Amino acid sequence: MENFYLIIVVVLFALAISDLIVGVSNDAVNFLNSAFGSKAAPRWVIMAIASLGILIGATFSSGMMEVARKGIFHPDQFYFAEIMIIFIAVMLTDIILLDFYNTVGLPTSTTVSIVFELLGAAVAVAVVKIMNSSDQSMLDLGTYINSAKALAIITGILLSVVIAFFSGSLVQWVTRLIFTYRFEKTFRYFGAIFGGFAITAITYFILIKGAKGSSFISGETLSWIKMNTISIIVVCFVGWTVILQLLVWFVRLNILKVIVLVGTFALAMAFAGNDLVNFIGVPLAGFKSFQAWASTPGTDPYGMTMGILAQKVHTETYLLVIAGIIMTVTLWFSKKARTVTETEIGLSNQNEGEEKFGSSFFARLLVRRSLSANSGFKNLLPTSIQKGIQNRFDKPATPPGIDKKDAPAFDMIRASVNLTVASILISIGTSLKLPLSTTYVTFMVAMGTSLSDRAWDRDSAVYRITGVLTVIGGWFFTAFSAFTAAFIFANLIHWLGGYAIIGLLAIAITFVVRSHILHRKKSTMDVVIQDADEEDASIIIKGEVFEQLTYAVAVVTTKIPKVYGKIVTGLAYEERSKLKESLKKVRKLDKEAKSLKNQVPLVVKKLTEDSITTGPFYVQLLDYLREIAHSINFIAEPAFDYVDNNHKAMVPEQIEELNTIQEKLEDFFKTVNRLLKENNYDLEQIEKAFGKQKDLLDSLRKFRKEQIRRIKAEKVGTRNSVLYLGIINETKNLVLHAGNLLKASRDFTANDGEDSILQTDDM
Repeated sequence: MENFYLIIVVVLFALAISDLIVGVSNDAVNFLNSAFGSKAAPRWVIMAIASLGILIGATFSSGMMEVARKGIFHPDQFYFAEIMIIFIAVMLTDIILLDFYNTVGLPTSTTVSIVFELLGAAVAVAVVKIMNSSDQSMLDLGTYINSAKALAIITGILLSVVIAFFSGSLVQWVTRLIFTYRFEKTFRYFGAIFGGFAITAITYFILIKGAKGSSFISGETLSWIKMNTISIIVVCFVGWTVILQLLVWFVRLNILKVIVLVGTFALAMAFAGNDLVNFIGVPLAGFKSFQAWASTPGTDPYGMTMGILAQKVHTETYLLVIAGIIMTVTLWFSKKARTVTETEIGLSNQNEGEEKFGSSFFARLLVRRSLSANSGFKNLLPTSIQKGIQNRFDKPATPPGIDKKDAPAFDMIRASVNLTVASILISIGTSLKLPLSTTYVTFMVAMGTSLSDRAWDRDSAVYRITGVLTVIGGWFFTAFSAFTAAFIFANLIHWLGGYAIIGLLAIAITFVVRSHILHRKKSTMDVVIQDADEEDASIIIKGEVFEQLTYAVAVVTTKIPKVYGKIVTGLAYEERSKLKESLKKVRKLDKEAKSLKNQVPLVVKKLTEDSITTGPFYVQLLDYLREIAHSINFIAEPAFDYVDNNHKAMVPEQIEELNTIQEKLEDFFKTVNRLLKENNYDLEQIEKAFGKQKDLLDSLRKFRKEQIRRIKAEKVGTRNSVLYLGIINETKNLVLHAGNLLKASRDFTANDGEDSILQTDDM
């Protein structure tokens, strides 16, 4: 029996390592977002500073470990075997859940996940105990669950969302009002004071407050710090202010860079000090439980309660350091960490660009109401004050020669506010032993500062708000799914024992491997990130425009006849699954065409003067490509809906006609595809292609007349007629746009000449 529980402990620590990896991939956004978004330093410098912060912050996490042992449930009410069931269920759930969020690129809360997993697993075991007891009912559930502490933790997490958003919004508005976007002149006079305040705040809340949880700072040192808090704050503020001002005078120090880098270090410390419990707190608690049980050989695992977990237990520093090293290595090599970071930077970006999220009804409603309220508020202020405020928030134009795509997502003023406010809020939570969500706090602070900084203008507001709502909705899903999954896993392990553990481990491994493969495929896109000289991560477009378009057009002209054939077959045999599959492919194709179309402004801005005449043909070609995608979509969707709603089958004459169209369409598109691939626009070949187009259009006109005869003869119903005539019409559009695509490609090639479409120095 002892060997069985020893294996569970080993499994817990193996899961802890995995949890550290997926957890850091998710939470790296918390402390890297501001430094990366503002491009305060080369990537390797930012990463090195964050790594140092993690290593030091890990040793400050000892006090937080109590949350995993007694923060959610009363350990003295559970036997050793039951405690181990709770812990193994929690760790399995955590890995699966966090890896899912990392794969889709959404930042979620490791704190919320661990709290609700502990709650779900503990409730599951407690319910089993109550059901097996003759003198207890569900009203006694409070005996097992530390409801007061759990409620305080959950309330603290929810309140932190609101407080973080409004704190970030207010502080950023005041800061921007003082310094404006052209802050260089003002910063010469007040920069040292601003830096002194920011670094003092970070010093106090991270180093002083966080020291309470340290595994190596003595009680006497903590008492001295507490007695001299005010003196330390004053000395730090005066000292930092003087030092920064002297450095500005003598070495022209960029104070904002210092604040951003120190803030990154501090927030990394806060993350490690606050969130390390989420990853290793449960395995360490399981290890302590096993040590207590194994110290009395022969003890029944269902006969020894675990009141020892309620005692204050000191976590060894070496364990915390090992955890910090694993987190640091993950930070450097995790590709998923970059995906999650890109989501938050995109939502707070000051520049225009392709939005990751779409529009939603609530976002549109909120923007309309906000615009209305803003207009009403402006009417209350004198015109002079309105102009004065507007002048403080006027954004400078992008310097000549710098593309907006290459510019920082936001300036270092906002990055400094993000880091300072988030560090203070998280450190307060740490000092109060409340495991606030670092993800919630940093994300909402960043969103609040973005709002105040007017990053959400009328062209992007609905998409940014939809993105924020999507992330927040994911947080609620985290809580629900964490509780539910842990509840189910704990029950399975209780009833099936080791078999359930093996099965759930296999599921977890499969899920993680599969999600890794999906993420790798998702990361293969036309836009890649390169760290060219390790000083700036800039976005470039793969290849020349001509090569990119040739590839895109070839893909479309190859896929269209295949999908069209599947649609015809699906209608002929009423195969719903085949039509559904075709619709998915068509929507994906439409999305790809839309993505290419959205790149038009970026490419046009990069046109050289010598090749500027190519621009209209490039835009025209993409227009036709988009229209082709639209046309096939308007064929696939009605066809699927028709069969999905179980309407009458197509008559044999219609199927025969559609097969004829499909054969001629395939022949026409093969010809177009060959000419495009070979870049062969010989007059004879072009005329041959358009001869096939004319023949196909003649067939479409003929079959339209046949359908009208069937309608008059009442051989077909209304829904059948609407679908068939719609397919004929959209097929006509499809063929016409394909012909225009061929002409545009010919003109595009003819005008391209020897010139490169993009400036070669950008490539």
